[in-house]
Amino acid sequence: MDDSQLCRYSRHILLDELGVEGQERILRSHVLIIGAGGLGSPAALYLASAGVGTLTLADGDTVDATNLQRQILHTEARIGLPKPVSGAQTLVQINSTVHLVPLHERLEGEALHARVAAADVVLDCTDNFTTRYAINHACVQNRTPLVSGAALRFGGQVSVFDFSRPDSPCYHCLFPDGQPVAEERCAVTGVFAPLTGIVGSLQAAEALKLLADIGTRLTGRLLLIDTLSQTMRTIAFGKDPACPVCGNTA
Repeated sequence: MDDSQLCRYSRHILLDELGVEGQERILRSHVLIIGAGGLGSPAALYLASAGVGTLTLADGDTVDATNLQRQILHTEARIGLPKPVSGAQTLVQINSTVHLVPLHERLEGEALHARVAAADVVLDCTDNFTTRYAINHACVQNRTPLVSGAALRFGGQVSVFDFSRPDSPCYHCLFPDGQPVAEERCAVTGVFAPLTGIVGSLQAAEALKLLADIGTRLTGRLLLIDTLSQTMRTIAFGKDPACPVCGNTA
């Protein structure tokens, strides 16, 4: 690190658990955020401010007026712009040294696998099960750690799937796609604005811990957040040996 970086990231460096070595890992890292909305916004802001070397922001949508209640990467002046482009315009003002890669596309198939393979950590900030399962599969195949978040109404959840560990469960272990699930979207049910900030910030925290190799991560634990009662609790879960996605990866 040069003098300007030592100054900029001094509050990280002062942390014994992180220090210069941990901050240097962050500076060399590449994070892929899929979804530049309610969760991706705070996650991207904190990861950029923390000095992640390369930040790829992927989203196929454009900024809409209904997004502005919670998607803090975007502004009124950017309504109609692709979300990754709008997000990059905000992030470069936070930290001009981060290499930003805005992708205005819905990642899927070979393109998804290629982007996941190039990343050190993936953040799933999407809002539908089909995409979540596809991201999980790509992360399992490439052994790329995955930080998953979700927010709806007043409730949110966060978990980590660290595929560098053979005992780590995957998203499919937690939510098998053979089970009937009612797909709900915030466009229909609503979402409490600060909740997305809480969940996205926790995703950023878990990603930074993975990158710097510090602390105890949420691997094998689901953190449940209820902002209406302001409570949090964790539920432990394990790897399903019969999981069709990760069951043979141990």
